[in-house]
Amino acid sequence: MLDLPNLILIGPMGAGKSTIGRLLAAELSREFLDSDHEIQARCGADIPWIFDVEGEAGFRDRESQMIDELTHLEGVVIATGGGAVLREENRRALRERGTVIYLFTTVEQQLRRTAKDRNRPLLQRGDREEVLREMFALRDPLYRATADVIVRTDRRGPRAVVNEIVRRVTRLVDPLQCKA
Repeated sequence: MLDLPNLILIGPMGAGKSTIGRLLAAELSREFLDSDHEIQARCGADIPWIFDVEGEAGFRDRESQMIDELTHLEGVVIATGGGAVLREENRRALRERGTVIYLFTTVEQQLRRTAKDRNRPLLQRGDREEVLREMFALRDPLYRATADVIVRTDRRGPRAVVNEIVRRVTRLVDPLQCKA
């Protein structure tokens, strides 16, 4: 296998970043790190609690610090939180320190995947579909501007998505390496 750079997964909640990230890391024999989980482990508190106590701005400060730290590691697979791209400093760190993969999914798929999830503070206000559509309108252009590769995850199993990511990233690193 080629010496691939850090692989960084971005995309909205419910796109499958954590699930696909774990499988991708296993496939490549790499360490997997989820920025949201790392923040929770460091704080000893879950994200809804951080939002309640520090507000979204406080959480975003912690997120920026964690992204800076994680992207300085080498040979890892990183899953970011859905809002990581909201700050330019994060987008720059992601672009400069790895290959960024945007896991694209539709709002309809997000609604299905997050229907029973009560651990997402931004979905606890108002109409979930409306909130997701507003976030998509704001964030999709940022995901696209940050990504090296865009992979659709709707109606696809995680293993198929991982296989596509490996194939496409390998082509980015060495276009002659992969003919499939």
